[in-house]
Amino acid sequence: MRLLVGLGNPGPEYARNRHNIGFMAVDEVVRRHGFSAWRGGKFQGELAEGMLGSSKILILKPMTYMNESGRSVHACATFYKIAPTDIVVMHDELDLAGGKLRMKRGGGHAGHNGLRSIHAHLGESYGRARIGIGHPGDKSQVKNYVLRDFSKTEQIWLDPMIEAIGRNAGFLVNDDDARFQSGVAEDVRPALEKMAKDAEERD
Repeated sequence: MRLLVGLGNPGPEYARNRHNIGFMAVDEVVRRHGFSAWRGGKFQGELAEGMLGSSKILILKPMTYMNESGRSVHACATFYKIAPTDIVVMHDELDLAGGKLRMKRGGGHAGHNGLRSIHAHLGESYGRARIGIGHPGDKSQVKNYVLRDFSKTEQIWLDPMIEAIGRNAGFLVNDDDARFQSGVAEDVRPALEKMAKDAEERD
């Protein structure tokens, strides 16, 4: 059994924030692959279950707010006896441009508060799908930036990115991180090329 975790903050006021792209991604996996409806009340989060290929997958959205995500993930992983190496966390990544995705296993949390909390409860050996949202350019603006909705320009790549993650999620079941990453990149490329072309025409 594998556990896929999406990070975000609960509540409609946060739903389209940049910080909630992890929630958006796992919502698409659940929708596209016919998982069960989200169930609340356990593990301080919402849980859905289903199949990717022949593998049973649990998907968790912690409802603890970002900074305490580790409590929810730890409770779920402990109950189902899922090792950290069988967990992949999907989250926003400031250090990647919007529309880019990189897989990572192990290593530090790079100051991400959700990952910091998971590190504290599980260690660092879990996998991460780092979904780029870009950086505001000024460290003092980071909090406001991640807690704002995606801009109209960002919508050009956002929806294709979410769809691509759902479409390629099955590769994660086989630990084929490279195939997942390249599949997402290939699917999102036309949107990024359109955005670049539009920017050139404006200049």
